[in-house]
Amino acid sequence: MDQEEDRDAIYREALALHEKHHGKLEIRSKVPLESRHDLSRAYTPGVAEVCRAIHKDRNLAYRYTLKRNTIAIVTDGTAVLGLGNIGGYAAIPVMEGKAILFKKFAGIDAFPICFDGPQSDFVEQVRNIAPVFGGINLEDIAAPRCFEVEEGLQDLGIPVMHDDQHGTAITVLAALLNACRATKKQFEDLHIVVCGAGAAGYAITRLLRCIGYSPDVCRSVREIVVCDTQGIIHRARKGLYRNKYKFILAEETNRTGRTGSLSDAMEGADVFIGVSGPGVLNEEMIRRMNDHPIVFAMANPVPEIMPDAARRGGAAVVGTGRSDFPNQINNALAFPGVFRGALDAFATCIGDEMKVAAAHAIADCVPHPNREHILPTILDRDVTRAIAGAVREAAIQSGYARDL
Repeated sequence: MDQEEDRDAIYREALALHEKHHGKLEIRSKVPLESRHDLSRAYTPGVAEVCRAIHKDRNLAYRYTLKRNTIAIVTDGTAVLGLGNIGGYAAIPVMEGKAILFKKFAGIDAFPICFDGPQSDFVEQVRNIAPVFGGINLEDIAAPRCFEVEEGLQDLGIPVMHDDQHGTAITVLAALLNACRATKKQFEDLHIVVCGAGAAGYAITRLLRCIGYSPDVCRSVREIVVCDTQGIIHRARKGLYRNKYKFILAEETNRTGRTGSLSDAMEGADVFIGVSGPGVLNEEMIRRMNDHPIVFAMANPVPEIMPDAARRGGAAVVGTGRSDFPNQINNALAFPGVFRGALDAFATCIGDEMKVAAAHAIADCVPHPNREHILPTILDRDVTRAIAGAVREAAIQSGYARDL
């Protein structure tokens, strides 16, 4: 069976699975409801005393309710997987899928909250549902709106993270750390090309630049050049003022002022990180890179370049977003452990120190990385535990944790 036939079979099986179970998620009671006494404790009149306690001190919601271990998976359906703006109804299966990943790998209860399309008051709507949740995972929201939404919710006092941005960035950083170990490249000497300036590209770039870090906290790469559909982003490019986030990228990257196309950007690069579209990279572009280049082609389902073509061009390490090739770079490695650690610390946010700690924890789960194995498998439960411990400790050290 070739890859296309195999994919078609998976599609058929997925439809059958979802139809059989009417989705993938359900709610179960933690307490018995077999007697009038059970009802009196779980509901009226006993529950009134719990309400009075929380009314006096809202932090007691962490002690007495599901808030301690529950997050919302929030989307407006505008950028779902590679399907685009398909709306809130069609986004439900993806959000359900994330919910069961949270439960399986991190023991976190998560629930899909799907708004149907762009909302003018989206931030306020999410703010209004926040009391019941210990954290909010933003998902599949189109750029640049996703940046605005995440920024607008950072004062909630609970962890809020747009996974398409930071989950991806954390996993890419982990993959890059181990790719350097496998190729003997020095992280600080890397010249990186990031192809794609949307949610993932923006977050990857800023994490690799270690914005806001002192030198003793995290190292930074030597140079990053970011490309979008118009070519290299540089300070003199017309129209940058129309997009605040591309303006930021222009200010913080491409110190040598390169201009031109993606092909021009690849000259002398050590690393290609693709979060763009299918087929934008070719073998000749890879040949323009430095010796033993690292190529992460993560567009899904069709990457920027197929792994065999990348290797023919000279790539030493190749990663994609797909599970049917070696070195799958998938944000599912990161987000369960990141939120587990943040919830365990009662963190008020997910700071950059916590993201970097998560990336190092993932990388350290592969003690002897090689060119075909730079990341652990998503199915390894030890990875989530390692990330959670590192994130919790980073939250404490950086002052984001609370003692409730």
